[in-house]
Amino acid sequence: MAEFNTIRTATGTRTAQIDAGLRAHMNKVYGTMSVGMVITALAAWAIAGLAVTTDPSAAAAQLPNGKMLSGLGAALYLSPLKWVVMLAPLAFIFLGWGALLRRASAAAVQLGFFAFAALIGISMSSIFLMFTSFSIVQTFIVTAIAFAGLSLFGYTTKKDISGWGSFLIMGVIGLVVAMLINLFLQSPAMMFAISAIGLLIFAGLTAFHTQEIKNTYVAHAAHGDQEWLDKSAYDGALSLYISFLNMFQFLLMFMGQQE
Repeated sequence: MAEFNTIRTATGTRTAQIDAGLRAHMNKVYGTMSVGMVITALAAWAIAGLAVTTDPSAAAAQLPNGKMLSGLGAALYLSPLKWVVMLAPLAFIFLGWGALLRRASAAAVQLGFFAFAALIGISMSSIFLMFTSFSIVQTFIVTAIAFAGLSLFGYTTKKDISGWGSFLIMGVIGLVVAMLINLFLQSPAMMFAISAIGLLIFAGLTAFHTQEIKNTYVAHAAHGDQEWLDKSAYDGALSLYISFLNMFQFLLMFMGQQE
């Protein structure tokens, strides 16, 4: 009996340690993601401010809504450089992030994530020229509320939603193909459909990734590899950051008020 009680006590202690570690791990995930969001917002706002001018003599170009662009703005939004700005974050994700996780230290991975957040801010800066600040803030708040609810569901649900992953990733691939096609078609109806479907896909991915982050930690916590766990937290933060960002962009298509 004494031996049984010892085993039970040890098991309970181990479970409590894993629970405490999981809370700390999720706090690191959400904290890193939140800092990334702040970096993105500040970068987008700063670049947008530098991209416009109120001096007609200094304007290099003018947008259809009447806003005058500085030389930087014309280069970023109207020259071939815009493709570099748009595709740089994708190149980082597909070509750089995996190598960073495999070869770099946890501190370098964290720095890489923040650099990616800054790149996203530069690529998204044009929203401050297209939409009112009020509608951007309003959309962000709605996205934050929806994200919190979806992530909470993914964390607390007892249902295994790992099967959603392959279906949702295939949906993302189809979404990217549709968006590329619509670059040439410029169809408002197709853009509306893309936004609606994209919103649903990334809502599902928010819950899916949250549960995946939780399950991954629990499965590896006993190994005691803190360096790996730190990298895993930053990788999880990136997954949730991307889901949040896409939900925000798709919602902005519905809620955004143009300048």
